[in-house]
Amino acid sequence: MTPRDKGEKKDRIAAEIRRQLGTAAVRRFLHALPAFRAEKDIPDRFRDQLERLDGLENSMAGGVRH
Repeated sequence: MTPRDKGEKKDRIAAEIRRQLGTAAVRRFLHALPAFRAEKDIPDRFRDQLERLDGLENSMAGGVRH
């Protein structure tokens, strides 16, 4: 296997992992876990940052990079 083939294989594996982690079922599961749940009373600046991260994650899951 050439270095290029290895690199392409890694890219395919990474894309597949991202695709699977972005599925609705996995997101529902992770949101149910306490470690992935945001507290209700966090400061607005942190909530804004979390919303911004969610937006970036959603855009990357759709194949769009910023």
